[in-house]
Amino acid sequence: MSRIGKLPIPVPAGVTVAIDEDNLVTVKGPKGTLSQKVNRDITVSFEDSVLHVSRPTDSKPHKAMHGLYRSLLSNMVTGVTKGFEKVLLMEGVGYRAQVAGDKLTLNVGYSHPIVFDAPESIHFEAPAPTRIVVKGIDKQVVGAIAADIRATRKPEPYLGKGIRYENEKIRRKEGKTGK
Repeated sequence: MSRIGKLPIPVPAGVTVAIDEDNLVTVKGPKGTLSQKVNRDITVSFEDSVLHVSRPTDSKPHKAMHGLYRSLLSNMVTGVTKGFEKVLLMEGVGYRAQVAGDKLTLNVGYSHPIVFDAPESIHFEAPAPTRIVVKGIDKQVVGAIAADIRATRKPEPYLGKGIRYENEKIRRKEGKTGK
């Protein structure tokens, strides 16, 4: 058995799980609703407020899908109850972020500001001018949006300027030395 796949997924009170005949799992909670189509070979069962994921054989593709779908379903349950967030930090002279409605405006050293529109389930916060918080219920979307924001000005290794994740370590390089 897959070490990850065999773990049951506890479903807290206030969260409903629906599994239809096409193996479409829908999780509805206080923060929203998420759906995931599960491969027809993988069996998902919901009983006594616990989700179980099982596979038919021990073949390599079934083992891989077993752990994958268990993790995806677990992230869905976590997303509709607690949500996910990624924190980005900006370092550089004049670098700042502003949130107006559902738009994030970045000034990161270009001649023009960079504007990000928040997708449907994403919320931006800027508690400080150099700190950005991306929140949402879908872990994949939160990570993708945070990666897009980081890609506008990646941290550079000499001065450390750029946009980085909160607990990301930047390996610094030594600059030129004189003769």
